[in-house]
Amino acid sequence: MPTPFDRIGGEPTVAAIANRFYDLIEQDPAYADLRAIHAADLSAIRHGLTRFLAGWAGGPRDWFERGQCVMSLHRAFPITPALADQWANAMTRAIAAQPGLDPRLGEAMGEALGHMARGMINLSLEQSAA
Repeated sequence: MPTPFDRIGGEPTVAAIANRFYDLIEQDPAYADLRAIHAADLSAIRHGLTRFLAGWAGGPRDWFERGQCVMSLHRAFPITPALADQWANAMTRAIAAQPGLDPRLGEAMGEALGHMARGMINLSLEQSAA
């Protein structure tokens, strides 16, 4: 049975989703707060998101084999509900922008990744910064 990675078109589609996501973060003022918590140079992060999404969708798991936890990597950042929503919205848009992607699969991916983003909300950091 093909994995979601295979069903969406493999590496080229995963890379296109990650690149579209970061293009939105860089260019759309609606994501200015999200952009502000990222490094100036997004090239390494683009690559990392591509590798994460590939493994998450059932493709090569090299990102996961490094032993990193996506939740732990983000724990140091003040992720508010608004930032999590920005991330989820940009990811949903990036997935939806892919031509030929099964809309139901795209919606399921966006929903699952949105849940993940909202799971990274770090209210203790938000409250300590207030």
